[in-house]
Amino acid sequence: MLDADRYLKQAIALARENVERGGRPFGAVLVMDGDIIATGVNGVVETHDPTSHAELVAVRDAALRRRSPILKGAAMYASGHPCPMCLAAMRLAGITDISYAYSNEDGASYGLTSAALYADLRKPFAEQEMSFTYRPVRPEGEEDLYVQWGRMQTG
Repeated sequence: MLDADRYLKQAIALARENVERGGRPFGAVLVMDGDIIATGVNGVVETHDPTSHAELVAVRDAALRRRSPILKGAAMYASGHPCPMCLAAMRLAGITDISYAYSNEDGASYGLTSAALYADLRKPFAEQEMSFTYRPVRPEGEEDLYVQWGRMQTG
């Protein structure tokens, strides 16, 4: 059996245990250099936190334990197709190897798909279901926020 299949089966087992506890059917296993560095399950129901997705839980845990927001070289194994939020977080963390066992199509009839969100995000900002407004507010008499950050980075 391929390692990828083994890790995906672990993600599915985590998701199944989460369902049995009343949670949503999503689990994730994060692997680096052949070792599992973190796992996660969807905690949206019990935490009331819309960001408590399995992949994000695993990324947060790994980043905290490794004391680095960069997880380059890690591979994510998820029970379900990652949503755009999880995908963006993985990209920001440098994770480029992502495998999943259930597609958006597999979950659609159960309401477990992010396909509509992906479709909406492909539209220009003006056509999306959210509104975006750029308002370049700069408090008078204060150093520009980004200038402050840049100064703090250079010491």
